[in-house]
Amino acid sequence: MSMLLRRLSSLGLGKPHVSVRSSLLLHSRGFSTSLLQTPPCRIVLAEPCGGDLGKLVVMNLNELECKDLEKKVPLELVDDEDSKIIIGASGGWIATLKEDGVLRLQDDFNPVASDTNPKRIPLPPLVTLPHCQTKIITNVSVSSSSPEDDEDCVVAIKFLGPQLSFCKPAGKSGKPEWTNIKIENPCFYSSRVMFSKKDNMFRIPGSGGHLIGSWDPYKPSNNPTFQRLRFKNMPKLTKAKQNLMDLCCRSEHLVESRPTGETFLVKQYKKTIKITKAGIARMRTKTLMVYKLDDEGNAVYTQDIGDLNIFLS
Repeated sequence: MSMLLRRLSSLGLGKPHVSVRSSLLLHSRGFSTSLLQTPPCRIVLAEPCGGDLGKLVVMNLNELECKDLEKKVPLELVDDEDSKIIIGASGGWIATLKEDGVLRLQDDFNPVASDTNPKRIPLPPLVTLPHCQTKIITNVSVSSSSPEDDEDCVVAIKFLGPQLSFCKPAGKSGKPEWTNIKIENPCFYSSRVMFSKKDNMFRIPGSGGHLIGSWDPYKPSNNPTFQRLRFKNMPKLTKAKQNLMDLCCRSEHLVESRPTGETFLVKQYKKTIKITKAGIARMRTKTLMVYKLDDEGNAVYTQDIGDLNIFLS
């Protein structure tokens, strides 16, 4: 999930305009936001409280202090460092995939949601297209914060490789089914999908960010709309900075400001800091590059996004 929110006044950054270099990107395994919850928060941990449950400890991002909640969640979602259960987050929901192979949407990480009657939305079995795979999921995006009762809500899953799949959990057609798309251009194989509220489209930036593909959530097809970007106002990098970036793993993210209608492309450069016992790489952000996009396809590098903050999870 990615979203762009107005800057929270008590972040303590101390400047009327916040530099992109000033820790604007907040990245964590648990990040929750919904229409019922303000401000967004980071899930810190869960304190065991009996059985397999724990009480959530969160950090509200406009206060930067931890808060103990009465909200109870399954410990397996937060306590296992090597857990592969959580595969995405979007609009206050998390997507989980367990050994049974069933992809579920759950509201456990929404602090205002019920813990005595948690919502579980099992999605239909995944369908693997020829010469594709559905074991490794890049990310999940949801077009609405109410996938349980919004008939128009569409869930998009981007798999590592060419497959992109869509599903309407609460659609009128009864039993939900997947619509599966095979992307021909390999520059999208490792990219992440996001939902653009402004364009009412699912969008994917290609590797390097030079190309963006857009899919209609209600009529997805193998012929998406493409937009080519022209990078402008590129910074002059020092040799040390360039060498650092060359050693990092780069990923591209599209984020959208609903209050202002602006769209940004974020290039995130990360390095591995630890390999867990399960072989999972824990990575840390080393640098960011942010570009403001316009309708003509210009991507203008900026170090100042004004009265906004970027959050990724």
